[in-house]
Amino acid sequence: MRSLVYIILGVIFGVTMYKAETASWFRIFEMFNFQSFHMYGFIGSALVVGLIGIQWMKKKEAKDIDGEKIVIQPKAKSIARYLIGGIFFGLGWALVGACPGPIFVLLGAGVYPILVTIVGALIGTFLYGKIRNKIPH
Repeated sequence: MRSLVYIILGVIFGVTMYKAETASWFRIFEMFNFQSFHMYGFIGSALVVGLIGIQWMKKKEAKDIDGEKIVIQPKAKSIARYLIGGIFFGLGWALVGACPGPIFVLLGAGVYPILVTIVGALIGTFLYGKIRNKIPH
C-alpha cells in the first residue's frame, strides 16, 4: 500500500513539474540568463512551502509513516562544503539543463537522451559514496 502512495505522489510531482515547465531546458536557460522570473518564482514558492512545512513538523513533533518522531539533525556549518557543492550542482544544472528531480520527469516525458545524464548521476552518486569519508567535511 505504501508503494502505491509513493508512486501516486511521484506521478503528481512529475506532472506538476512537467506542466509548470520546470523540466524545460528553455526555462532553465532563461533563468540562468536572468530573462524570466518563472523558475525563480517556482523555486521560491517551493522554498516557502518547505520552510513552513519543516517548522510545522518541528512544532507539532510530527511522526513518520511508521509512527516514529521525525528528527531533523542540524547541518554542519562549513562555507567550503556548501560553496564547492553549490558550484558543482549549479554547473551540472546549467550544462545538462536539469537538476535531479526533472531528469526523471524528462525521461517520463519521452526525452530518452536524458538517460545519459541519469547514468552519469548514478555513477557520480556511487563514486561519492565510495570517497565520502576521504574528503574534507
